[in-house]
Amino acid sequence: MKKSKAGHISHPGAIIITAFTCMLILASCISDGERNKEANSVTAQKEEIKDSLKRIGGEDIATALLAGEYERLYTQFSNPLKDVVTLKDFRSMGQDFVSDIHSFKLTSKLQLNGQESIVWDGQTGNKGLTAAIDEKGTINGIQIIQHSSYPQTDEAYSKTEFHFPFQGEWLVFWGGKNTFINYHYEYEPVRYAYDFVVEKNSYSYEGDPTVNESYYAFDEDVLAPAEGVVAAAVDGILDNDPVGTVNEDQPAGNMVTIRHSNGEYSTIAHLKKGSVTVKTGDTVAAGQLIGKCGNSGNSTEPHIHFQASAPADEANHATIPILFKDHIQPIRGDKVTGSIHS
Repeated sequence: MKKSKAGHISHPGAIIITAFTCMLILASCISDGERNKEANSVTAQKEEIKDSLKRIGGEDIATALLAGEYERLYTQFSNPLKDVVTLKDFRSMGQDFVSDIHSFKLTSKLQLNGQESIVWDGQTGNKGLTAAIDEKGTINGIQIIQHSSYPQTDEAYSKTEFHFPFQGEWLVFWGGKNTFINYHYEYEPVRYAYDFVVEKNSYSYEGDPTVNESYYAFDEDVLAPAEGVVAAAVDGILDNDPVGTVNEDQPAGNMVTIRHSNGEYSTIAHLKKGSVTVKTGDTVAAGQLIGKCGNSGNSTEPHIHFQASAPADEANHATIPILFKDHIQPIRGDKVTGSIHS
């Protein structure tokens, strides 16, 4: 959306100040009882206005949208967000979006690196709302769209039961079956992929965020998620430096693909340069070290990208939903624990 003109927001506070001044002038002509009554009324009005101007909490954004509180929400928009959408456009889109929605269900919350991302689904199941809010309550991003869905492939889980490809607790940064909780979902080759990071105290790093070594996930062990034979192994690609730059020419970066006994494949990407411990043709056991977490390829910070694919002669070798050993279905914002041993 492009902004056609500057948005205009009226400030009710200016109106109440003028009204309050007039009341003070009139107060000298009325009795003490009436004066107290009038003062209490003014105080109540001021408190009501003050309450109405309070910032809307992150989880309450969906409710406020349903209630038509577009002005209040817009006052919390960051300046860059206001530069791309006017209040008029926001109201128009919001009204159209919620016209057939009576309630929202909170689907996912992710608090990381000073920002909270919240996702809601409408009761119709085909519309979603997501908002990104900083620690001060400023809305840095808001998106309201209809979901794409692929119900047939959504339930076509892998025959292989996979372990998580790591030890200890990791955070699901992307994962699930709509584009709000899994940006991969829009793209068939990676539709059911997961991205995992390590989080401590709501941050994925400590220190300089432009340095790979600042990230808790960097250099962590990456393990074979199931036994099989290495179908491909790539090493020697530089980790992106500084963090935030990407290598679009070699999107997977350093990676390992394993062919499992039933013909399915698993791929782990963005490994650290020089860390890959296996080569094509090697037999690997579940839990065997295959590399270290890195930031190579089309990656904006150190993380593990994990996906499973159908046999090469089926469905164009497309990705498939991963069946984990404990049959959980983690989504964005969930914390999961790997406990695999070779």
